[in-house]
Amino acid sequence: MTLTQLKQRSLLGLKELSQEEIESILDRAAYWENHETKVHHTLQGKFAANMFFENSTRTRFSFEVAEKRLGAEVLNFSAAVSSVQKGESVYDTVRTLESMGIDVGIIRLKPIGVLAELATKIKVPLINAGDGNNEHPTQALLDMYTMRKHFGQLKGLTVSIVGDVLHSRVARSNLWALQKFGVKVNFCSPPNMQASELDVSYVSMDEALKSDVVMMLRVQLERHESGMLSSAESYREHYGLTVERASKLAKHAIIMHPAPINRNVEIDDELVEHPQSRIFPQMENGVPIRMAVVERALS
Repeated sequence: MTLTQLKQRSLLGLKELSQEEIESILDRAAYWENHETKVHHTLQGKFAANMFFENSTRTRFSFEVAEKRLGAEVLNFSAAVSSVQKGESVYDTVRTLESMGIDVGIIRLKPIGVLAELATKIKVPLINAGDGNNEHPTQALLDMYTMRKHFGQLKGLTVSIVGDVLHSRVARSNLWALQKFGVKVNFCSPPNMQASELDVSYVSMDEALKSDVVMMLRVQLERHESGMLSSAESYREHYGLTVERASKLAKHAIIMHPAPINRNVEIDDELVEHPQSRIFPQMENGVPIRMAVVERALS
């Protein structure tokens, strides 16, 4: 496989992907979602390695279900029980699995830039399952798929993303991808959680509630110890989606969240499965999206 072909089949981020390429993934996901057969032989004989150097529940299991539904053989790698604990580099770990004959690698990493460098050295397609606060392309794709499915189209929507934008790869991937479709994206964040380098408007919580989509980001409670959060209670008071705030949403508006959820912090418990919430449908939509992405890598 040439370097150009590898680049076309890999999915490192959405910032550089065209609207047409993104749309083709969304369309293919719709095909898989509506397919009557649950398990297929599309990727029979192919080996997919899920390499997670950072903890994950939804993303890892969603990829595994997607791969198995396509008929692929699945290898699950966990850094906690690997030679990484003995000091082995990420490159050597991925290169080792490549030498054993994997056909695609799904990778989650903490450091930014490592995945892009790996992609220039590894000769199988790589899929970004989240790298630092850079990108989380498949999460944004399933978010877009959820919005398109509900509203019929993306163009003309207003989406407000609320929370810790500074450390959010979800916010970045959604921003870069949604803007290609003519979506107005607003951010709403505490001042110390804003990302000044991103070209986007920051709005008040009251303004954010006027949107078609209100996407709440996970409050990273681990940052509470570093002083970024004064308290979980204070955050909920000023930036949480409370029942009172949700009552101000337009009837057609939807509530989204990439999960995991801190109930009664960024979103009140009663709203997680509210009629306007699409939080669990988002998770459900992750499987057909990742089927489309893995199939694209190995087609």
